[in-house]
Amino acid sequence: MRRTIAVTIAAAVVVCGAIVARADGLEADRAEAAAELIALAERTDAAAGRTAYLEGAVERAQDDTADRAAILEVRPAFVAEITALSAALEGAEGKVDTAAHRASALSAQQTVLAERDDPATVTAATATVHALTEKVGEQVVGWQAAQSAGPGGPAWVSSGPDGYARVRAALDQVGGGGVGLYESSSCAGGTAPACANSGGYIKYRADLANWSTGRLQWAMAHELAHIYQFRVWGALNSSAAYRSSFGGDPEFLANCMAVVRGYPGDVGCDADQQAWASGIWVGAVR
Repeated sequence: MRRTIAVTIAAAVVVCGAIVARADGLEADRAEAAAELIALAERTDAAAGRTAYLEGAVERAQDDTADRAAILEVRPAFVAEITALSAALEGAEGKVDTAAHRASALSAQQTVLAERDDPATVTAATATVHALTEKVGEQVVGWQAAQSAGPGGPAWVSSGPDGYARVRAALDQVGGGGVGLYESSSCAGGTAPACANSGGYIKYRADLANWSTGRLQWAMAHELAHIYQFRVWGALNSSAAYRSSFGGDPEFLANCMAVVRGYPGDVGCDADQQAWASGIWVGAVR
């Protein structure tokens, strides 16, 4: 009886051990399966993230392609306008001052080259260049009209076409493109070599055409300064600063204005006087 019980107990112990071992095995399997599930979930999330990124990248690329296509569509019109402006500037060479127009065109060109997204920016730059071309054309027409005759008759009498052309070139060089010019001996009864009229034109005595290039350019810058003075004449003569700094003398002021343009004469101007005189070139009286 005792042996039977002992055998039974031993068998039970063996069975329990097997059960425990089996349970441990199942727990290990469960843990391994859970780990694999977690790893799979992580891989799935990573794949989903990559998919979303790729979808976004494709969408961005498609948008970029559409933007580039829109830019390319409007660029030819800009190129055509730049070509037209280049021709206009070439035709204006030696006739009118085109430095400001060239700078504006260069700025527009740089804007277009840098633009990648907005075709409206290119369209606006195209309109700017077109306006510049029209402006240059208008100035050349004005210059050509000024060549034919002055208010009182022919553009020259004694200085001849070559002398006139030389004075004209000097005036254009200092920024007076389009300003009327003709030969006359009426400036201060013939005692002054040149003078400016409040009507917006300049007269010169015939011998002025024989002056040196530097002196001739200074003379034209000086007379052009008077043209700009006439444009603000009322405000100028009401300015206390004008009276205190220049003694109310338009000739002294014209000399300083010429200095500002880079054409100094015999009369010097200090830095404060030059700074004040520079305002008259842009219509500002302080």
